[in-house]
Amino acid sequence: MKKILVISSSPRSGGNSDVLCDQFIKGASENGHSVKKVFLQKEKLNYCLACYKCRETERCIHKDSMNDIIDMMVEADVIVLASPVYFYTIDGQMKVFIDRCLPKYLQMNNKEFYFIVTAADDSIPAMNRTIECLRGFLDCLENPIEKGIIYGVGAWEKDDVLDLPVFDLAYRMGKEV
Repeated sequence: MKKILVISSSPRSGGNSDVLCDQFIKGASENGHSVKKVFLQKEKLNYCLACYKCRETERCIHKDSMNDIIDMMVEADVIVLASPVYFYTIDGQMKVFIDRCLPKYLQMNNKEFYFIVTAADDSIPAMNRTIECLRGFLDCLENPIEKGIIYGVGAWEKDDVLDLPVFDLAYRMGKEV
């Protein structure tokens, strides 16, 4: 059994990327894995101040949700990063989240990663910049293992993914963790 942490940066509950997170979770849970989901929209996250106090303490000076989320990331075997695509990159919530991983990013070793992205554009190649942004985070970690990408392309309106093949793919990918 693996410990899976799903980070959903959708600004709306039940948004397309959030729905695909739930499908992934459903598949992974049915396969006996322990799964936790963090819905960033409901968390309090401040911007990184680049004060570097965390280098000494491994804790951020902000009194918000991030220290607890970082601890969950360190404990997880698998981390799923999910974001809607805004202007061909990750949304602001995901970027703030990634920046705030500084206190313990060196302890996020040997993790398996999955990416979930959703966009109105129906071109998977158009998502390359978004995926490269997420991979940039992984490049800073020790021995990350990219296991899969779920592309929810052609999903502009809420619930669009429900009728796309990616809906079942997210479930199957969660099942195969």
